[in-house]
Amino acid sequence: MNIDNCYHCGQAVPNGVDLAVSIDGKPRAMCCGGCQAVAQAIVANGLAEYYRNRDALPDSPREALPAIVDRLQLYDHADFQKSFVRLVGEGGSEREAALILEGITCSACIWLNEQHLSQLAGVTAVDINYATRRARVRWDERRIKLSDILAAIAAIGYRAYPYDAARSEALARRERRSALWRVFVAGFGMMQVMMYAVPVYLAGAGEMTPEVEQLMRWASLALTLPVIFYSAAPFFGNAWRDLRLRRVGMDVPVALGIGAAFAASVWATLVGGGEVYFDSVTMFVFFLLSGRFLEMTARQRAVSVTEALARLMPAVAERVPAYPASREIEQVMAADLRRGDVVVVRPGETIPADGEVLEGESCTNEALLTGESAPVSKRPGAAVTGGSVNIESPLLVQVVQVGEGTRLSAIVRLMERAAGEKPRIVELADRIAGRFIIALLILAAAVAVSWSFIDPGQALWITVSVLVVTCPCALSLATPVALTVASGAMAKAGLLVTRSHAVETLARATHFVFDKTGTLTSGRMQLLAVLPLGALDPNESLALAAALEQASEHPIGAALRDAAIGDDRPAVTSLINEPGCGISGLHGGRGVRLGRPDYVQALHGKSLPEAGQAMLAVGDTVIALGDEAGWVALFRIGDDLRPEAAVMVAALQASGQQVTLLTGDAAPAARRVALALGIDEVQAEASPQAKRDYVRRLQASGAVVAMVGDGVNDAPVLAQAQVSVAMGGGSQLARTQADLVLLSENLDHLRRGVFVARRALRVLRQNLMWSFAYNLVALPLAMSGFITPWMAGIGMSGSSLLVVANSLRLQKTEGN
Repeated sequence: MNIDNCYHCGQAVPNGVDLAVSIDGKPRAMCCGGCQAVAQAIVANGLAEYYRNRDALPDSPREALPAIVDRLQLYDHADFQKSFVRLVGEGGSEREAALILEGITCSACIWLNEQHLSQLAGVTAVDINYATRRARVRWDERRIKLSDILAAIAAIGYRAYPYDAARSEALARRERRSALWRVFVAGFGMMQVMMYAVPVYLAGAGEMTPEVEQLMRWASLALTLPVIFYSAAPFFGNAWRDLRLRRVGMDVPVALGIGAAFAASVWATLVGGGEVYFDSVTMFVFFLLSGRFLEMTARQRAVSVTEALARLMPAVAERVPAYPASREIEQVMAADLRRGDVVVVRPGETIPADGEVLEGESCTNEALLTGESAPVSKRPGAAVTGGSVNIESPLLVQVVQVGEGTRLSAIVRLMERAAGEKPRIVELADRIAGRFIIALLILAAAVAVSWSFIDPGQALWITVSVLVVTCPCALSLATPVALTVASGAMAKAGLLVTRSHAVETLARATHFVFDKTGTLTSGRMQLLAVLPLGALDPNESLALAAALEQASEHPIGAALRDAAIGDDRPAVTSLINEPGCGISGLHGGRGVRLGRPDYVQALHGKSLPEAGQAMLAVGDTVIALGDEAGWVALFRIGDDLRPEAAVMVAALQASGQQVTLLTGDAAPAARRVALALGIDEVQAEASPQAKRDYVRRLQASGAVVAMVGDGVNDAPVLAQAQVSVAMGGGSQLARTQADLVLLSENLDHLRRGVFVARRALRVLRQNLMWSFAYNLVALPLAMSGFITPWMAGIGMSGSSLLVVANSLRLQKTEGN
């Protein structure tokens, strides 16, 4: 065969090596057994389209596949998987791994890996993020092993490793280093080319002979070649990929402009006549690459919150294996901790897992997790969060959750979910930019034709200027950068964005609807009084109520359990939780209910005695207990308002938003809270369906509703609202449904988050207005010949940098 380079990796084929693979019906040369095995695996799986769509070459897989497979067996060990694999689903056999892929060079690589892994029996889901090279793979352990998945990735020429923040940061550093080298080569080439161009520009008539001028041109050509083939290579590669995929991206007009100017300059040099633009080409590439490098740095800084959270967990922990019999300490890997382990956390150290304080009193810094800068006091019985820092004195902590089960891991997963989605407004901007580029190419062709008649000598550089100066990079950056920076700023303030549309929708919300218990109130419910109405005394009534609430997540249930004396509970069976109403079960062969008075009354049909009606009139939450024979007891439960709730409600109302209290609690308790906070609209005793219907009615009238809640019974209405906020300490179901999570549970942080969202929307509009205004002004000037190619490069880069810098202002935004 006369082919000198490997068809798979592009490297030279050694003399005498014949390892051809048939691809698309033609024998293709391979340089080694590794490339041959990879190519055969790709073709055998029906994925030869990869070779038609790729726009960059992968690394050569020099290592033999059998050796790779043998090494990957290590990944099947449970101990090795602890740090990056988690169980999902209910069967216990489905697992999900967080991986990082190396060798990804273009979008075709993503397509190849996703298609290849999806065909494996037992793989149920594959999601690969091109920007971060991160992959989440889900599989059934009974049908396939992780080592088989990793071997399948290796078989098509890529490498997968367990994800960790350090490796991700290493890839980001590598990307920055590569971009910086391209900038350096372009800058060096630009300076050297200008040394040869300036004398030509300054020389008067007859002061420079044609031979010397031609020598200057050849020197400029030699110095421009590295700029074109190395520094500008990404522009040409991306443009070629876009055209092959039948789409028009941002790099198409840039590549056309650079390519046309360079080709014309090369031709003028070869024939010894005409104009050359080597100085403009190198200067344009330098300015454009500089702008993109700064944009990349700004974007990486804006999304650094997730990586910072991922790095919070320490690598090692000090475990007390024989506690309480012995206080001997052993150092273990944090990933080896199990529920029930006891660890020592010294001042200045990071807590390695979610847990409960057994001994010691101290304060912890949870600023990165919740946005709350003030130290949080911790004493025996208090919960501590993995990733927070112990400040004052040593703590003995019993581990409650480890690994993927920790609150920190849940936060990171929610942030990754938001980052993986594309907001509607970004998709709209992308569509506009795509159409704009098509119109630009048509306009540039018309400009070229027109100037070829007006002044052929200027037609080329004017056309290049039109292509470059109006490239809508700023338009494409205007929306995603602003939303990304705003999401990071809100996360630092303790308001976690978990859905891509949340920032925009929160800024446009016209109605804020709040649940009461655990939202506007602290959620730390306390039993204030017990009124026996049957044969049981107060303690016996309370014990029965605690037995019914034994598995409840609601704050009222926790208050009843905490108030019950002793650990003895009556036997209760057939428990049924009816959200928004209460709990029913069987006790002593009779049906029993605990919940809203009307719900309990429906069981026996008897009227409430006068003493019970008097308790209802007080205004606190009243929970009833009854059985088939009649009323058993009433429990009066109180809850304190959150201290910052009144300021937040007043701020929302002052900015024109309607505020509603929507709760399942009794009307007197709801009215008391509303009066204290200055809320006029109150909907009390609302079931989950009634809450959802209320929000639907608001939406039917044109309202954009933001719902804030915390409990299980809030999940349906959280899903119904255009944007929803769940309290960080609320139920898992509510946090899953919500678009934002208030990690700090500080309503002042919600107020600040709303302020940031509105600022973000204003910044976004400013970015879009600037992008359109810039193109509106620059295009006529370029068409008229007033903008040279190097000026176009500065204008285009400056326009992009302006929208990035404007967006970065959101990082320092504080609510008033």
